[in-house]
Amino acid sequence: MEALAKLRNCPMSARKMRLVVDNIRGKSVDDALNLLKYTNKEAAVWLEKLVLSAVSNWANKADESNPEDYKLFVKTAFVDGGSVLKRFRPAPHGRANRIRKRMNHVTVVVENKVKIEE
Repeated sequence: MEALAKLRNCPMSARKMRLVVDNIRGKSVDDALNLLKYTNKEAAVWLEKLVLSAVSNWANKADESNPEDYKLFVKTAFVDGGSVLKRFRPAPHGRANRIRKRMNHVTVVVENKVKIEE
């Protein structure tokens, strides 16, 4: 069984977020959380919350109180570009430079390796 968690309109560029997402893809949830806890990037804080949310979604979906027994792992994790806020800053000689404040959407899917007994 798999569970999904999405983070929409995260105020960070998708390129910066992908650097951290690529590190946790395919890892067990415990390894991913340990990796994110000690990663010195802002994206790690957002992803740690998202992985915990996916685990919680899995527990609610499976009606299980202890997800540690089922060896959850990050099946898929990907980042898509989101909307862009466009701002202008004054430049020399009466010109204006565009500033693009980018956002992204992150999707994390967790799945269990140990089969659930019914």
